[in-house]
Amino acid sequence: MRMAFFIPILMKIQPASNKKVQNAWAMYDWANSVYSLVITSTIFPVYYNSVTQGIDGSDKVSFFGWEVVNTVLYSYSISFSFLVIALLAPLLSGIADAAGNKLSFMKFFVYMGALSCISLYFFTGENLEFGIICSVLASVGFSGSIVFYNSFLPEIAKEEEFDMLSAKGFAMGYIGSVILLIFNLLTIQFPEWFGMPEGSFAPRFSFLVTGLWWVGFAQIPFRVLPNNPYKKSISSEYLWKGYREVSLVFRELRSIPVANQFLASFFFYSMGVQTVMYLAASFGDKELGMPGDQLILTVLIIQLVAIGGSYLFAFISRRIGNKNSLVTMVFIWMGICVAAYFVHTTYQFYSLAFVVGMVMGGIQSLSRSTYAKLIPATTTDHASFFSFFDLTEKIAVVLGTFTYGFIEQLTGSMRNSALFLVVFFVIGLFFLAKLTLPKRESAHQFA
Repeated sequence: MRMAFFIPILMKIQPASNKKVQNAWAMYDWANSVYSLVITSTIFPVYYNSVTQGIDGSDKVSFFGWEVVNTVLYSYSISFSFLVIALLAPLLSGIADAAGNKLSFMKFFVYMGALSCISLYFFTGENLEFGIICSVLASVGFSGSIVFYNSFLPEIAKEEEFDMLSAKGFAMGYIGSVILLIFNLLTIQFPEWFGMPEGSFAPRFSFLVTGLWWVGFAQIPFRVLPNNPYKKSISSEYLWKGYREVSLVFRELRSIPVANQFLASFFFYSMGVQTVMYLAASFGDKELGMPGDQLILTVLIIQLVAIGGSYLFAFISRRIGNKNSLVTMVFIWMGICVAAYFVHTTYQFYSLAFVVGMVMGGIQSLSRSTYAKLIPATTTDHASFFSFFDLTEKIAVVLGTFTYGFIEQLTGSMRNSALFLVVFFVIGLFFLAKLTLPKRESAHQFA
């Protein structure tokens, strides 16, 4: 009944190939990816490790009276931030779908995340609690905005455009990230060129610039993306109607076996992928003793290679299909985790970074576009459907980073943590191997 109700609406509102809108959509990847690179992957983790040494020179710190290893605390903070958004996102997306104002929700999370990122400028290590709280809020803002951003994809493009447009977004994100990272790296290595004092000012300045870049370039999609394209309107009982909306979508999603199988696979391999992305810099710092500039160079390599990797696997998927492309990348990720256990030199780490970059952009881009193809063609609840995609990823990050930190705390080595990630990829591969993706037809037809 619900699907039948929306058919007349969709006869009038079909996704169109509006290049201006599509380019504006991709620009949000350009805007927000600098946070993912600078804050979560490179400069902030290195800076955090350097300013959170204990008084006795050990790596143990006090967080609200709790004695804990600094890198373990960072892993747990990432887990907590994604747990928060995992709990909030489905309900918020339901409200947005019911009211039709998901662009407003996207703006809220962008402004919260960017402001928190800017506030990290004041984090000096002595105010550990302040730094962790700001990093958590920035992470919540980043993740929350992505829920609503991704949901625009089936509204602004045709199905046959999903793979390349998704790849374009990730590629633009990597390009923008590299540009800002190079600038930040120059300010850290040569502060005198920019009239900056030596010490912690330059890395803290990079957090400020990252937040401004994020919120500044986000204004482009804010001005162009459609707000409430289906002309929905509710003025009261947002919470109840949001809950009802997401409950209906959940029941609809459960009736699509192919979508459930894909999400199961996505959940497990994302536990591995996201954990590697978030904690690779900490691994190089702690296990290999690499200085900050080498770690940043490593991540720079990853980003540059990822630009080509996004388009490469979008192209490959046209030849061998999304499933086979994803299977290939999961196998490569398993090899990466095994290789990480045996890495002992800087050049080995650089080589591994090259391989990570090749599959990082590809697996993220294809996962997003593959799920978009599995959403029923008759629905207008794209935010709610994508909230479950993002919920799956966020819970994966929570469990992945928590497991990584727990194994390090248990064994005293990040190498064991990296090796254990293979288990997640194997389980993800199992579900992926059983998956049969529909060809062009709408996924609801396979319910």
